[in-house]
Amino acid sequence: MIERVLTATIIRYLLPGKVIILRGPRRVGKTVLAEFIASQSQGVLLFNGEDIATHELLERRSAQHYKQIIGHHKMLIIDEAQKVTRIGEVLKLIVDNLPHLKILISGSSAFDLHSRTGEPLTGRSYTFTLYPLAEEELYRSERPSDRKDNLMARLIFGSYPELIQLPAREQKEKYLRELLNTYLLRDILALENIRNSSKILNLLRLISYQVGSEVSYNELGSSLGMSKNTVEKYLDLLQKVFILHKIEAFSKNMRKEIVKSSRWYFLDNGIRNAVIANFNWLDTRDDVGKLWENYIIAERLKFQEYHGIHANNFFWRTYDRQEVDWVEERDGKMFGYEFKWGNKKTKVPPAWKKNYPQAEFNVIHQDNYREWIG
Repeated sequence: MIERVLTATIIRYLLPGKVIILRGPRRVGKTVLAEFIASQSQGVLLFNGEDIATHELLERRSAQHYKQIIGHHKMLIIDEAQKVTRIGEVLKLIVDNLPHLKILISGSSAFDLHSRTGEPLTGRSYTFTLYPLAEEELYRSERPSDRKDNLMARLIFGSYPELIQLPAREQKEKYLRELLNTYLLRDILALENIRNSSKILNLLRLISYQVGSEVSYNELGSSLGMSKNTVEKYLDLLQKVFILHKIEAFSKNMRKEIVKSSRWYFLDNGIRNAVIANFNWLDTRDDVGKLWENYIIAERLKFQEYHGIHANNFFWRTYDRQEVDWVEERDGKMFGYEFKWGNKKTKVPPAWKKNYPQAEFNVIHQDNYREWIG
């Protein structure tokens, strides 16, 4: 099993009287991680929220009842916890009456576990997000001679744990198509009772071609025959299920800076390529720059989450088309980054240098990207 970076962090935060909430898209390994943590501990009680027996056990909300169920166990793990009715109230009662107990719950982001735990667990929980495999997790098990080829494969097929184990190209393609249609899109339809998945797919296709560019909700709506508000609603849902991630424009209201704009990225390149049905190798594609930018941003988001880096992320552009792909505000400083697949010299945009002379500027390319993503 590939060791997940979050494992040590979760174990460190897994304290009596607190609830660890592990969320993330389907098929990224939340259950495997929870079971591994259980295997490293003693006195663990493990429930599955999809099991009707679990519902029946937890349905009777009584402190005495929960004490009898849990007994002398030291840790409670509930997988797929969003399926348990009023799970937030159940957990609050358990935490308040069994203060010695360590609790870990996991669930699909499609049902926004926070909305089901929400207020009852205020001040009682820590939330972590698990993504598809991070490159820093794969790096340890790769042979140095394979790393470049593996990187190019990830630009095409992404990093879902099960997919990495599949030997054949055809198997990887089939896995991604089924993951998109069977799990991810189905979750969105269930979440908002949306009946027509074709609208969502068409929206994703348009977004996939605009990776690294500003998105106009009005133009998307016009192309899809839906309102601007509906476009925004669907994009919000796609972000909640961790298919997409939104980045907004950075500005300190300088006269020529774009302010009200956003860019959207896929959190896995394989899903992006499944949406447009293109798994061709890099040497035959005209979107390598988009694939590289999308990949490196997804990896940076994983790195920030797993290492507790608190940053505000933006892009920056002026109306005369000077731009910086990625801007981070952290620790009272500003950092600008440009992404290039090839190791090409890139000049600092004059307007960026003039307006933000104290900000750092770096180009992230194949030869130095490892330093940036762990």
